[in-house]
Amino acid sequence: MEVVKIATAGSVDDGKSTLIGRLLYDTHSLTEDKIEAIRNSSEKKGYDYLDFSLATDGLVAEREQGITIDVAHIYFSTPDKSYIIADTPGHVEYTRNMVTGASTSQVAIILIDARKGVVEQTYRHFFINNLLRIKDVIVAVNKMDLVGYDQNIFEDIRENFEQLNANSTCSEQRLSYIPISALKGDNVVEKSSEMPWYQGETILQHLEGLDTQDVNEAGQVRFSIQTVIRPKTEEYHDFRGFAGKLKGGSLKVGDEVTVLPSMTTSKIKAIYFHDQAYTKASAGSSITLSLEDEVNVTRGDMLVKRDELPNIEKEIVATVCWMDSKQLRPGSRYFVQHNTNRVLSKIAEITNVIATNFSGNTDAENKLALNEIGEVKIKLSKPVFYDAYTANKENGAFILIDEHTNTTAGVGFIN
Repeated sequence: MEVVKIATAGSVDDGKSTLIGRLLYDTHSLTEDKIEAIRNSSEKKGYDYLDFSLATDGLVAEREQGITIDVAHIYFSTPDKSYIIADTPGHVEYTRNMVTGASTSQVAIILIDARKGVVEQTYRHFFINNLLRIKDVIVAVNKMDLVGYDQNIFEDIRENFEQLNANSTCSEQRLSYIPISALKGDNVVEKSSEMPWYQGETILQHLEGLDTQDVNEAGQVRFSIQTVIRPKTEEYHDFRGFAGKLKGGSLKVGDEVTVLPSMTTSKIKAIYFHDQAYTKASAGSSITLSLEDEVNVTRGDMLVKRDELPNIEKEIVATVCWMDSKQLRPGSRYFVQHNTNRVLSKIAEITNVIATNFSGNTDAENKLALNEIGEVKIKLSKPVFYDAYTANKENGAFILIDEHTNTTAGVGFIN
């Protein structure tokens, strides 16, 4: 079954949790005891409706305040697809959380309160989706029931968002505008009878119609070696396989490949998924490869097609979202975790801080603080095999790891 990963974004009280709860309820993804708990809690609060925001199991402190302060992953499915929703906080002080949740998503839902329209937070939410090059963005104009399902209000918000979209640097990004009421269920799963002027899809219809082959990165073949498999059995005593995830392109038996960094070449002898042999593998597949020649391949190496070499450099320039309370400064050392390759690095220069409202860059003053996004030059102790993030998202991204605490301090997207 196809799996679609969704990131949600919205300002405080825009209704993200209610939308997620409504999706779960209307797709029959909630158990009877969960529905009963929501009903009892809603009655205790004096509501004459079911508070679907209670369907997402966040922290107690979040529920008491009615806000989201951390990334939660929620799962639901239909007969055709499975979905994973990253419910991310919208507050500016949790920019790092939103980047984390959206970094692995294929689709984004940006909620806008119909009463408030496009606000400052909307700029930041769209900027991050633009930075991460999420191809399919649903702009859900929520709480249409509170503005009398007024078409003019919806059209005004769409026009304002299109002005924001003029700043986009992601030409392949697709925007869809859907007027909804998460509380009432209008245009979430079922079509709304209150908005006959809207002839488009519901949110679920749009998600169901997505071509996951389209939203997944195609790109060129990038196969990072996760582990080398040498079975200790008599039957397979000569077997030597290389396991990993194919990030971009496709491979078939007989393809000529180059091993990085050694630059040795060979051909694909066999492709395995579990214990089954296949003649071809596509992007996103977790597979084991065997080669025709006895070449030296270890964890952290990369296999690419012979005529599709990536960049191989000891210095990179990247857009970095900083996630640590300790500021990033030139001269500091971190591990760069790029795919399965971990390399010691030194921060050479922090050139600027990028405003998340599309207003431009400012002088970084040789530092990057928590939740700031900036352009950073990094020197590496040995080469990495990378593509620009715009060419291959998975091979163009990395994390910075504190060498002393082993915590993830930042996430980078190579320019």
